[in-house]
Amino acid sequence: MLRADQLPRLLVGIATTGRPEILGHTLRVLAGQSRPADRLLLCAAEGSETAGLPALPGMQLLTAPRGLTRQRNAILEQAAAEDVILFLDDDFLPAPDYLERLAQAFAAHPEVVMMTGRVLADGIGGAGLGPEEAARILAASPPDPAAGMTPVYNGYGCNMAFRAGPVLAGLRFDDRLPLYGWLEDVDFSRRISGHGRIMRNDALRGVHLGVKSGRTSGVRLGYSQIANPLHLIARRSMSPPRALLMLARNVAANGLKALRPEPWVDRRGRLRGNLLAFGDLLRGRLAPERALELP
Repeated sequence: MLRADQLPRLLVGIATTGRPEILGHTLRVLAGQSRPADRLLLCAAEGSETAGLPALPGMQLLTAPRGLTRQRNAILEQAAAEDVILFLDDDFLPAPDYLERLAQAFAAHPEVVMMTGRVLADGIGGAGLGPEEAARILAASPPDPAAGMTPVYNGYGCNMAFRAGPVLAGLRFDDRLPLYGWLEDVDFSRRISGHGRIMRNDALRGVHLGVKSGRTSGVRLGYSQIANPLHLIARRSMSPPRALLMLARNVAANGLKALRPEPWVDRRGRLRGNLLAFGDLLRGRLAPERALELP
């Protein structure tokens, strides 16, 4: 175990839009960390409600134009050289020792530039999870002394930590990826990968609630499912085979499930967005920002 003076400073950043109730719960969970953040920066979309949030030590509230990438970039502007920056979704609940183990791991592995944790349960693929269910899942997963690290292609945006050095050199999230920023974590991860290794650290445990409120419309997300992977291919931040396979899987899932969609997924809206994107591709005007023009 390394001494406190050997550990990096931790800056925790959370971008949020119109979900004060769930954000408040996440902040109360963060207040119970065995090692608190040195700085906690919340970036709310302009016009979002933030009244009544619990105040944690080192917490600062920022605002930025709506859009995950823009809000995260506003947080990055506040980074210092000694920081390790951890981005959490406003509905990601970390285990009580998450920050402590994160600081220890970065101090012990200077060759690693980015870490992402082990998601014990992810409500994004279903109807979503409640805070009480998440608490039970976390309680049933105590620390594992044998937990190790494995290389991964990218960090998962709901819990993604990295060293500040590349940020100070000018690395930012791509603000051409609008709204929810579909695949912004892949793009950022691949561009930071030239500075060190990207690892999944299974000692970092948490639950992603996957709350559905405040998310992008089905049509807009469907458009982004086509436009964003092709944009990342052009940027050379995602390999063509990986991007095209993801694109094909999403279109197939939307098409197959459109007749009997899940109650929590707008499959028909997503399929319509897919088709609009393919139409724009044929017309030579496909661009991630075009999603903003859709209902």
